[in-house]
Amino acid sequence: MSVLEAKPEEYVCRSALPSGPEELVITARKVWLGKTTLVARALPDRDIRMIGAWCFLDHYGPEDVRDSPGMQVYAHPHTGLQTVSWLIEGEIEHRDSLGTQALVSPGTLNIMTAGHGIVHSEISQSDKPPTLHGLQLWVALPDAVRDQPPRFDRYVDLPRLDRPGVRGRVLVGEVDGVGSSAISFSPLVGADLTLDPGAEVELAVDPDHEHGVFVIAGELIGGAGAIARTDQLVYLGSGRDRLGLTAGAEGVRMLLLGGEPFVEEIVMWWNFIGRSHDEIASFRQLWEHRDTDAGTGRFPPVIDRGERVMEAPAMPTVPLKARPRRQRR
Repeated sequence: MSVLEAKPEEYVCRSALPSGPEELVITARKVWLGKTTLVARALPDRDIRMIGAWCFLDHYGPEDVRDSPGMQVYAHPHTGLQTVSWLIEGEIEHRDSLGTQALVSPGTLNIMTAGHGIVHSEISQSDKPPTLHGLQLWVALPDAVRDQPPRFDRYVDLPRLDRPGVRGRVLVGEVDGVGSSAISFSPLVGADLTLDPGAEVELAVDPDHEHGVFVIAGELIGGAGAIARTDQLVYLGSGRDRLGLTAGAEGVRMLLLGGEPFVEEIVMWWNFIGRSHDEIASFRQLWEHRDTDAGTGRFPPVIDRGERVMEAPAMPTVPLKARPRRQRR
């Protein structure tokens, strides 16, 4: 997944540690991926920029793509992050500069670790299924590993969580004693869960983590009676060893996210994560000169140098202003 805005926002996230449990409902904003795919972007938000190391969350579909090209995200670069792709319906072809060619399909978790630098594309093929529906997230890599060699990992048999009133898959980390082997470089949790209509459940979680719940479909009723609906994120803060979740009358499908608060300051702009404005500018310059010696080999082609690529927007002329990862109201 890529950021395609002509003037992408810059996000400098500095530590502002969660101070305990809370309940804040955030509505995702609608953003076009090029001219083909409309997504609901819940992270980063002006109030909550990260949950643990989770720093980006796009929800796309469900969309009828029988008479449209579907997802058409051409070759583009990443640094210092992981992309986590989770498809609910449909099919997308992932290709990257490692030589990976994989079909992103429902029930299979794909994690691409950009590290030092990687280039990839995400394209719906002509024989695609009729519906496209999924999520993609980014995870910020800690400084000690953010320059590691890139890699691609695929998980086809994720552990099931099955309790009275709730069922689903644990994608990353551990929820209520069910743990995933998916790769992560900081303490994280992610789970795709469905609650039965009107169900009230409690799940054991790590109290050192902050948590949030993104509503994929249906309604989630908060502890204070607030209702979160499709494409809304409920930020729950930290300090909880159990999460109490209540579904609305039609049930709810949701993405549970959590992680140890990420204390390192990061700069996120376009498709790069770095540590300073100058570093991000250097990544952009290397992408611009990827086909010359000045590119230093950081961004190899997916197929060849004649492939269709996404050009980076112009860098902003104003200096970056550090803002806390949690905006207090």
